[in-house]
Amino acid sequence: MENSKGKLYLIPTTLGDNEPLEVLPMSVKKIIERTDHYIVENEKTARRFIKKISPRKSQPNLTIYLLDKFTDILEIQNYLDVCAKGVNVGLLSEAGVPAVADPGASIVQLAHQKGISVVPLVGPSSIIMAMMASGLNGQSFAFNGYLPIEKGERKKSIKQLEKLSFDKNQSQIFIETPYRNEKLLEDLKQTLSGQTKLCIAVDITLSTEFIKTMTVNDWKRQKVNLHKRPAIFIIHKM
Repeated sequence: MENSKGKLYLIPTTLGDNEPLEVLPMSVKKIIERTDHYIVENEKTARRFIKKISPRKSQPNLTIYLLDKFTDILEIQNYLDVCAKGVNVGLLSEAGVPAVADPGASIVQLAHQKGISVVPLVGPSSIIMAMMASGLNGQSFAFNGYLPIEKGERKKSIKQLEKLSFDKNQSQIFIETPYRNEKLLEDLKQTLSGQTKLCIAVDITLSTEFIKTMTVNDWKRQKVNLHKRPAIFIIHKM
C-alpha cells in the first residue's frame, strides 16, 4: 500500500556557519533524529551538519547517497528504493532549501514518479528571504539562476532581464559564484539604467548580513565588499 512507503523529507540547512536551531525549527531536528538514510551533495559537510543538530545520533548507522555533478543518472534511480520498505529518506541541501537552485530536484521528481510522498520542511531560503527584504515586487518575481559567464552574453542577459522587469512589472532574481560577485556588480552598474532598482543581499542570516536596495546610480557611489560572499541580486525597472 502507498501509505506504508517511506517518505522523502526535504531537509533545509543553514546558509552559513551559524547554529542550526537559530534558523531551523525543532521539526527539522526531530526528522533528522529519526532518519538514517540521506541524499547529499557532500558527505563530509552533511555529516557535520547532522552531528551539529543531533549530537547523539550514531554516525556509523547513517547511509549516505551522493548527488553531485558527477553522479550517474542511472545510479540515482535506486536512491529511493528503501522507501518501498517503509524507510524514510532525507534530501539534504548544502545550503538553504533542497531542490531550489540545487541538484535535488531530480530526486523529488523521482519520488513523484514512484508514488513516494514528498515532505518539504521549513527552513531558510536565501532567494525568498532576499525577495522579502528587497522592497521590490513580491507579487510577481522570477528566479533566473546564474547569468552567462562570457562578458558580452552576460550584459545581453542583464538588458533582457531589465526589459522583462519593466514589461511585466516583475522583479528579476539571479545569483553568481561568490568569487565573481564583484565583476557581476560592475557589469550591472555599466549595463542597467541609472534609475533601475537593484537589491543586493549578502550573507543572509549571518552576523555579517548586508541587504540594501538602491537605484543603480546610487550603487555607483557605494562601496561594498562582495568577494567570496554568498549573494542574491534582484533588479526591477519601474
